[in-house]
Amino acid sequence: MGSCEDQDLKRCQTGDCNGLLRCQNYGTSPNTLAEYSLNQFNNLDFFDVSLVDGFNVPLAFKPNSGRCTRGISCTADINGQCPSQLRAPGGCNNPCIVFKTDQYCCNTGSCGPTDFSRFFKTRCPDAYSYPMDDASSMYTCPGGTNFNVVFCP
Repeated sequence: MGSCEDQDLKRCQTGDCNGLLRCQNYGTSPNTLAEYSLNQFNNLDFFDVSLVDGFNVPLAFKPNSGRCTRGISCTADINGQCPSQLRAPGGCNNPCIVFKTDQYCCNTGSCGPTDFSRFFKTRCPDAYSYPMDDASSMYTCPGGTNFNVVFCP
């Protein structure tokens, strides 16, 4: 039996982690992200759905315990409606990945929504559509809340 480098590893069309089952870094784009930080500032759990790395599968991120009831989801047919410039096998890229400009990537200073980010935001209003989209995309619950993260709800 050879080492991992010698084996014919299967790769995912989107979100692949260099053929590894347990990612050592971010998966390849495009990929829908469920992001969270538990028991942080003021004992709050922060959570969001991000399309900053593109979209590959619908996602729901919902609290299931405690006093918190506000969940978020992104279940639109983004892959089917993806603008031609952003199309990728198995998904829809975010414009930063395609064009690599500050207008879309927000690497320096501030940036605002673009026609491409509005494409994502219109279909998934609760999700991050570009890196500085905090005001309408970050959600909190009291620390200790339990969550369900459902792919393809």
